[in-house]
This record gives sequence, structure tokens and C-alpha cells, in this order.
Amino acid sequence: MIGRLRGTIAERLPDGSCIVDVAGVGYEVFVPLGTLGRLPDAPEVVTLHVHTHVREDQLALFGFARAEDKRAFRTLLGVSSIGPKLALAILGSMDARQLAAAIATEDKARFKGIPGVGKRTVERLLLELRDKLGFAAATAMVAAAAPRANGTPASDAAPGSLGAVREALVALGFKPVEADAAIAAIAPEATADEPFESLVKRALAHTL
Repeated sequence: MIGRLRGTIAERLPDGSCIVDVAGVGYEVFVPLGTLGRLPDAPEVVTLHVHTHVREDQLALFGFARAEDKRAFRTLLGVSSIGPKLALAILGSMDARQLAAAIATEDKARFKGIPGVGKRTVERLLLELRDKLGFAAATAMVAAAAPRANGTPASDAAPGSLGAVREALVALGFKPVEADAAIAAIAPEATADEPFESLVKRALAHTL
């Protein structure tokens, strides 16, 4: 199985795939639309985390810029009636961290406009993905609160403070102004002993 490719983009195709040239061999890889548009042209080298999808009549490669997006893709494939094309369409509309936030806050509106995702599909996603995308949100939260190599905190904010929550939101991909608005919304009811995870979840509810 192919798990990762490192090479240059030789061609972008109309069906949402691209040809990745790896030492003279061209691999056709399907990539989320948002990622495809951001991939640099040759000679700059790109790395794609690849899921090899094998069926009796099909062998296809699906590539992602981040390992967590690949994991989210595989998690989506475990949902009833979700195939690779629909999973790719979902991750073309939002990355793994944004998907985790949408599931955590049960934001059904976030899925509007995604081809093939109707009301029943959204209900199924909210039900079956609950507690299964923690790795995506945790990646950003840990990064925001992790100490630097010299042992000092990544910021002056205490781990459970609103400042740390703001950094977690920014790490999740939200704009600073969006994070500030969310913090302002939850600040009046925030207490010193409220768990960090609770603060983040409440803040997420005000960002989507």
C-alpha cells in the first residue's frame, strides 16, 4: 500500500486529481479541492499523505496535506453510506479540525452546500463521528498549550485561561478576530475552575 508520496505536481486534472511525479513515475492522486488549489507547481516539492483505496474493480489514491486529514478521511469511510468521493467532498469543504469542531458543536449548517450531503447524511455524521475525531482537535489544543524546547510556555497564558483558549482556536484555523469574538462571548460566564476542554467547546459554539 502507498502511504505517502513526495514529488512534484506534473499536472492538475479536471476531475479533482493531480499527477504527482516521483522520480519519473506519475501517480494519479485525488485531493480535496481546497488542498489541490494550494499545492505548489514544480519544481517545488510536495508531500502528500496517501490513503490507498482498494476494491475489486478499483484502486485509487487519495492524498492529503496533513496526516490528520488522512485520518479524518479514513474515519469518514467508517460512517454508513459514506464512500471515498463523498468523504473527499466533505474534506474539500472543511479540513479535519474544522470537521471536528462542526461535529463537537453539532453545527448542521456547516455541511450545507456539500454535494451529496443531505439532511439524513448530516444526522448520520453527527451520530457516528461523535467522539471519533478527538485527534484532530487535540492536535491544535496540545500545540497551543505545549511548552517550548527551553521549558517555557508557548505563551504567557495559563493552560486553563481564556488566553490559552484563544490560542487553541487560532491553532484550529480560526482567524484571530473570530477567536477574539468567541472569547468575548464566553468570558462573562467563565470561571477560574472551568476545565480547559469545556471552555474550548463553548468557544467553538460561538465560532461556527
